[in-house]
Amino acid sequence: MIPVLLIFIPVFAGLISFLLKNERTVKGWALVSSLIVLATSIGAITTNNPASTLFDATWLPSLGARFTVSLDGMSKMLVLLTAVAFTLVFVATNKNEYKHTAAFYGLMLLTQAGLMGVFLATDCLLFYFFWEFALIPVYFLCSIWGGKKRIAVTFKFFIYTFVGSLFMLVGILYLYFLTPDQSFSLNSFYSLKLTLTQQCNAFLLFFIAFAIKMPIFPLHTWQPDAYEQSPTATTMILSGVMVKMGLFGVIKWLLPIVPLAINRYAMPVMILSVIGVLYASLIAIKQDDVKRLIAYSSIAHIGLMCAAIFSQKNIALEGVLIQMFNHGINVIGLWIVANAIEQQLGTRKLSELGGLAVTAPKLAILTVIMAFANVALPLTNAFIGEFLMFNGIFQYNIWLAAVAGISIILAAVYTLNMVQKIFYGNTVTATEKAIDIDNNVFLSLSITAVLILVLGVFPQPLIDLTKSAVHLLFVK
Repeated sequence: MIPVLLIFIPVFAGLISFLLKNERTVKGWALVSSLIVLATSIGAITTNNPASTLFDATWLPSLGARFTVSLDGMSKMLVLLTAVAFTLVFVATNKNEYKHTAAFYGLMLLTQAGLMGVFLATDCLLFYFFWEFALIPVYFLCSIWGGKKRIAVTFKFFIYTFVGSLFMLVGILYLYFLTPDQSFSLNSFYSLKLTLTQQCNAFLLFFIAFAIKMPIFPLHTWQPDAYEQSPTATTMILSGVMVKMGLFGVIKWLLPIVPLAINRYAMPVMILSVIGVLYASLIAIKQDDVKRLIAYSSIAHIGLMCAAIFSQKNIALEGVLIQMFNHGINVIGLWIVANAIEQQLGTRKLSELGGLAVTAPKLAILTVIMAFANVALPLTNAFIGEFLMFNGIFQYNIWLAAVAGISIILAAVYTLNMVQKIFYGNTVTATEKAIDIDNNVFLSLSITAVLILVLGVFPQPLIDLTKSAVHLLFVK
């Protein structure tokens, strides 16, 4: 029953939000509902009762589709990330002003419900339903509350994701007609004995959708524009949680079902991923807009995770699962910083900032912690995941690991350069009268900093979750 609650609490809360009139009431309602979801997700992780982590009911019996949702180690990790992310976003952006506030928060909560469904579904048609359910509110959030170029950017986002979803639907039907009992269940797909040709066909259909969603080079071009033009609260969810849908899909729906195709396409996918890591890192170094810098940084981190998955090493897969959670926390922290600066100073350009540490010391200290995590400094949460991923890539191919390792240096360059340009040097016109962050931003960044440091020093809880998830996957 817990998985059902994780989906339907934000659905109910989102629908109620549309009916509320007072802006303060809407924001409070969204925050309270996110806290309830967070408490439920923590309860799901700590429970030892298998019956409470599985729900199975009739949905579309004529098609062989069921409403089956379940919590395993990987789902628990991403459910917790989703719950933490929305809570942090609602706290940090509480002072942001939105037209049609009720609709904005209603759509945000419906997005949370869709994401929960994606990470919990064990029926492939249900998985596809929630995949689309999570995306539809984002189209409206971007097109209504986005920046000046929001219409063109949202249209581009729509085309990319629509094409990817279409390929995935064809792939789902392709596997469905190969199952002996005409079923969409995950276990039925896992039990298929596919030929190499059948596996390659299924791989290409699914992977296009997952690659667009991550995204990896060269299918990444929608992302920086979408992150820049979306309202910052939506960008936080896109970057911190939604990109994990693609990684999750590859791990749960491709690795166990088409292992021969994974072996065949591993090298070209890893090469593209590593190219994307270096390309995005180099582009990030040249950015003057903070949001675009963080966007390209996210592309680089996701590319490394994709390469680690296709190394097919258990140690790399454990690293990816840990990093999916930690990257989500860290990048949301960076977006909170970007939002705090833009809301107060009215600019995101590095060239127009400087010396902010003098007038906003609390923001400076907390941002430095986010920056250290972004470059995976030891004793921060990102270090253990990145170390395990590089270990797996190294075992697969030493040269790919060596080239990908250049990204460590590049990440330090663009991240520390961002910190230096914003916070150090002399104050400028935009920053000389700035004040330090308010209590909401301080609270959200402080929580993020605590997670970074605690999970950096003691990552064992995440490691335990990842080991239980990897044990269930058919990888070497």
